[in-house]
Amino acid sequence: MKYYLFAGASALALGACSQAVTPLPNIANQQSVTEVARTSRVTYRDPFAGHTDRIPSGPRDWRQVNDEQSEGN
Repeated sequence: MKYYLFAGASALALGACSQAVTPLPNIANQQSVTEVARTSRVTYRDPFAGHTDRIPSGPRDWRQVNDEQSEGN
């Protein structure tokens, strides 16, 4: 436990003794817009286009339904 405490304290001490970090230059006003963004026109598309309504035909015998949908038919 003492080793972990010593390692943590030494890392903090060495970090405090290091040089101050040089700040990055502000280049926001140096950048100019060279090309205007071009976008295509957005049109509305119905999410239900092409949907066919399928209502249940009623309860049927599950064995008969399985036989109709099997790969052998």
